[in-house]
Amino acid sequence: MSGATLRVMGKFSNLLGGAGSATAEPRISTAKAAPVRQLTSPAQLTEAEIIDGCLAGSRLMQKHLYDRYAGKMMAVCMRYAQTTFEAEDVMQEGFITVFNNLRNFRRECPLEFWIRRIMVNAALRQHRRNAPLVAVSESDYPVDLAGEEFTLSNYAFEELLQMVQELAPRYRMVFNLFAIEGYGHQEIGEMMGISEGTSKSQYARARVILKNKLERLAARQAHGNRN
Repeated sequence: MSGATLRVMGKFSNLLGGAGSATAEPRISTAKAAPVRQLTSPAQLTEAEIIDGCLAGSRLMQKHLYDRYAGKMMAVCMRYAQTTFEAEDVMQEGFITVFNNLRNFRRECPLEFWIRRIMVNAALRQHRRNAPLVAVSESDYPVDLAGEEFTLSNYAFEELLQMVQELAPRYRMVFNLFAIEGYGHQEIGEMMGISEGTSKSQYARARVILKNKLERLAARQAHGNRN
């Protein structure tokens, strides 16, 4: 488990233990917990067992749920954030929302998908809070990339993550929502409070920036290989 994930787990454990504010304390039922199989590894617990345990107020099941999904959710939050600490804040807010609303999870999709949507929404809320603080010039990059494609499969995750994090916040948000999460530009516009055309324009600009960064990285790698 990464250091960043451990830091969030520490903060989150304090909230579960009552150290947080009254509004942050997850509203969890005090009903009797469903019996849980005696297993040697939490990994053997089913999704339903973890959910039922959390709903019954089991702190151990809450920990198991967090441990199972924290690594993947941190990766999601890192794509939307500019720094590790910003991603930690998003993930902490997201998991508080998860536990506050777990009773509303209808189990119509995998729990991981539901948690992921919550993390994306937490990132959107943070973007709205921070957006007025960031100025971006709309004229710095051309919009038209018709017919141009570039592949990401030849690059390491860490390299790609850094490039995405270096995008201006609006471009980073639109790029993630469209290219990674699969939302349409009309949906993104509604989520971010912008027009569909603005979403398309900002995605195109994000692609220009990433394409230029990838070309420079490829040139450096080719030069290194020749040496």
